[in-house]
Amino acid sequence: MIQQTNPIFGRLDWSVTPYTDLLNKVTSSTIVGAGAATVLVVGAIGAVALLTWMRWWKPLFRDWLTSADAKKIGIMYIVLALVMMARGIIEGFVMRAHQATALGTLAAPESGLVAPDHFAQLFSTHGTIMIFFVAMPLLIGLINFVLPQQLGARDMAFPVLNQVSLGMTAAGAGLIMISLLVGQFGTGGWTMYPPYTGIEYSPGEGVDYWLWAIMISGIGSTLTGMNFAVTIFKKRAPGMHFMRMPLFCWTSLCVAIMLIYAMPALTVSSTMLLLDRYAGFHFFTNAAGGNMMNYANIFWMFGHPEVYILVLPAFGVFSEISSTFSGKKLYGYTSLVIASMSISVISFTVWLHHFFTMGSSVPVNIAFGIATMVIGIPTGVKIYDWMATMWRGRIRVTTPIVYLVGFFMLFVIGGLSGIILANPSIDYQVHNSTFLVAHFHNVIIPGVLFGMLAGIHYWFPKAFGFRLSETWGRLTAYLFIGGFLCTFMPLYVLGLMGMPRRSPTFQNPDFMPWMYIAAFGGVLMLAALTSLTWTFWTSWRNRERLAVPGGDPWNGATLEWSSPAPVPEWNFPHIPVVTARDDWGATKRGGDPWRGPDEYVDIEMPANTYFGVTLAGAAFLLGFAMTWHIWWLSIVSLFTIVAALFWRGLQVVEPVIVPAEEVERADKQYRDRIASLTPVRRVEEETEHNRGVPDITEFAG
Repeated sequence: MIQQTNPIFGRLDWSVTPYTDLLNKVTSSTIVGAGAATVLVVGAIGAVALLTWMRWWKPLFRDWLTSADAKKIGIMYIVLALVMMARGIIEGFVMRAHQATALGTLAAPESGLVAPDHFAQLFSTHGTIMIFFVAMPLLIGLINFVLPQQLGARDMAFPVLNQVSLGMTAAGAGLIMISLLVGQFGTGGWTMYPPYTGIEYSPGEGVDYWLWAIMISGIGSTLTGMNFAVTIFKKRAPGMHFMRMPLFCWTSLCVAIMLIYAMPALTVSSTMLLLDRYAGFHFFTNAAGGNMMNYANIFWMFGHPEVYILVLPAFGVFSEISSTFSGKKLYGYTSLVIASMSISVISFTVWLHHFFTMGSSVPVNIAFGIATMVIGIPTGVKIYDWMATMWRGRIRVTTPIVYLVGFFMLFVIGGLSGIILANPSIDYQVHNSTFLVAHFHNVIIPGVLFGMLAGIHYWFPKAFGFRLSETWGRLTAYLFIGGFLCTFMPLYVLGLMGMPRRSPTFQNPDFMPWMYIAAFGGVLMLAALTSLTWTFWTSWRNRERLAVPGGDPWNGATLEWSSPAPVPEWNFPHIPVVTARDDWGATKRGGDPWRGPDEYVDIEMPANTYFGVTLAGAAFLLGFAMTWHIWWLSIVSLFTIVAALFWRGLQVVEPVIVPAEEVERADKQYRDRIASLTPVRRVEEETEHNRGVPDITEFAG
């Protein structure tokens, strides 16, 4: 890296691209790096060309990027997450391919597909992307889309703040993506522990990319938590008291509270490290009176609640689909609520188990070990409740149910390995091995990815008006389950055999059979990613056959299934009055669920604004400029952010008024369409006869 700072370009010059590395030395590692950058460039050019050719720029900005509609914001979060997931899975495959070729010898101890430094960048970007820019946007996007509809609300409490939160997340993701092409990423893992990530040992741009991406997106996540909490507290429909909320709303509330309390810890630890690197502070420099253990404690005060921030929305999804696809009421509603809130509280008391190996006293380790075991109890309660819900139910083995069954099998194994690791003496032996890698993925992939993909498949018809292909959806689920088993189960064995995690090479040939199995698992994960992409594509091609304009393709019980598909901007023609838990199901039992309101009124909706897009662009430029020490651009970007905030604060923003006549016309068209459609029985749900109008005589949920 060039240390001299140019007044115009900072530390940027032509040597910071991977193409320069390839020209200087052609190796498999530089080819992989240049290839990844080329994919980014070609993908960006292709996207711009497609938008230009199809003349989609205007509708993209008018209907999506400037929209304050929570449903559209949720969809954009999910699209962002899926794009980042593609990179994360491909990087995971490259790591598995590398380690399958990484057996060294005494004469040539370093071997494999990529160089050691490149491998360190891969596991750093992979972890950062999958946690912060796949799992987080997936759950936030799903909550944005579903929560107002389940609460009987029209939108989030703060629609424009919602747009800003998306912009901050997208800006952080942009910084991660641009590091493929300009410069290098950090090599300190997704946690970026100092002192290794301090300026003395990591003087390049890599750690700064991570810091600015995490700080910018972290602000968005904190604001999101506030928005979710206020929406749940203040925007519930009349009659929907807390114990009438669907379980997904409860887990969303837990997530909101945890985001509010956990995200500031990440912001603080990142700010302290940033001040160490930019301003010569010594928060984590031992020789100057700092202490890196402060970073570990503050980071994991965020880090372990983050695990449950990721998992709890998936638990909410599983609560919904286990009931819907079993044709039964959810078993143990109250116990599930208590378990969710218990997990939220206990998750703040277990952070030290992430560094049992770092020298804490025996009493402290024992206390945190016990807390770690205790948190497994409410999680077990949930699994038993879902199994009891399905027991003797009329189960339809749809794609979401396949993910749920895969979750049952795999997440329990991950949880049991977590109980093992809660013992400090055992953790001390395997903490720095691939056993820990296997455990972490054993919790996150079944507990988060499976849940989010099940939720996408479940609620996709509400977003776009047609179902996803069940054939390809199930195949995708089987590939993800098989890919997980082959990729990560061997890592338990390798960890017990002594394979260190994050190691770019090894000299024990006994590892090789397990490495080959893990590499094959990587191939299956790539196949699952391809199958997921094809699921969306083939479903879109057959959207007329899969259309469900009636809006209730699964015979659901919660309020979101009472509206058309796709859902109108205003969600409901009138705010429903809730009289029971699962109110739409209770209305079906009454025998006339699709009767329209007696009168219609004008509806206020938030106006479109460029505020979020402006802040997102300025935040991205600020992070990029600070990473490369382009001071003039940093000042301009910061000024743009401040000016935009002042400008927005001085505006009198008028809402958009949807006339009652327009609402009435759209609603009556929907109800006329309902009357013209033939109700379908459960056995026909997967056929083209399913137009979103279920046979309510079968409803038992």
